[in-house]
Amino acid sequence: MRRVVIVVVVLALLAGAFAWFSRSKPIPVVLKEVAEGKVEATLANTRAGTVEACLRTKLSTIVGGRIEYLGVKEGDKVKKGQLLLKLWNDDQQAQAALAQTQVALATRRVDEACLVAVNAEKEAKRQAELREKGFVSASKEDAARTDAEARRASCNTAKADVTQTEAKLKATHVEQGRVALYAPFDGTVAKIVGELGEYSTPSPPGVPTPPAIDLIDDSCLYVKAPMDEVDAPKIVAGQAVRITLDAMPGKQIAGKVRRVAPYVSALEKQARTVDIEVDFVDPASIGKLLVGYSADVEIILDGRDKVLRIPTAAIQEGGRVLLFNAGSGKLEARQIKAGLANWEYTEVSEGLQAGDRIVTSLEKDGVKVGVAVVADEKAKAK
Repeated sequence: MRRVVIVVVVLALLAGAFAWFSRSKPIPVVLKEVAEGKVEATLANTRAGTVEACLRTKLSTIVGGRIEYLGVKEGDKVKKGQLLLKLWNDDQQAQAALAQTQVALATRRVDEACLVAVNAEKEAKRQAELREKGFVSASKEDAARTDAEARRASCNTAKADVTQTEAKLKATHVEQGRVALYAPFDGTVAKIVGELGEYSTPSPPGVPTPPAIDLIDDSCLYVKAPMDEVDAPKIVAGQAVRITLDAMPGKQIAGKVRRVAPYVSALEKQARTVDIEVDFVDPASIGKLLVGYSADVEIILDGRDKVLRIPTAAIQEGGRVLLFNAGSGKLEARQIKAGLANWEYTEVSEGLQAGDRIVTSLEKDGVKVGVAVVADEKAKAK
């Protein structure tokens, strides 16, 4: 009998040992304690935005030709009205010189014709006085008057010739303007296409050609970003914005919506977006920005302080979270009612209390309702 008892005890110990060593080990998970904090409802851009200049122009000459003068380099600061580039135009300059001499010649002819007209008018007046006294015939008076009128007409014709030649001279100046580029505003030369002596070609209709000079005014900058078309009705001018730049990691810059495009862009069939423009609230505090920086914007629609919040990534489909039961060491499902939300936090109005711990590492294999878990201290330390 004693042997039977010993065998039974040994078998029981072996069974217990087997059950102990073969039991499933708790899964290490990341637990987040439910606490109070600030939650904001925000909208983010679908693709990276870009820092743009308020003034930017891509200049090309109206006609093609060989570059004779290039007065700037990339990166140069220029003033409004400064000559940047000029094509060879000796033929136009010759035409302008010819027109100038024609103006001078026509002006001298005016002096001559009008002087003769004045003398003829004086003679006609003298003949009229003599006619009244009976010293000359009426026919002689008429001849003098007709000659004076003809001379005055010649004077007026000469003046018209001056106007015509001045118009021709102005036309040559217009032609010369077709081969020159002047800065339309103070700015910085961003790009130059072409070198001294090379041939510059304007862009014909339907054929995109790089501009000769790309000029920007980097004293005024803003962010242009694409937003999903479904979010467009929620966006209005004046809304507060947080701007982040890849060039300045970890820094958030205050902004404000300036403009919402009145149309939808369909650059891709599957991605219809609405462009918005965002101004920097305090540009002077940002430091040096470069046109073309990539930027992300987060529009703040609403915000609440001191509300229960949980990481948005912890919410499963259907508005459930996995709650850690400290008594059993297992997970249980808990339905919640969400309020304001963004990509980082979601407000919880019902279903959880401060101090509850929920699982945020839902991507781990085996994490589901009813499994035993343990807090991953390594992940918590990170």
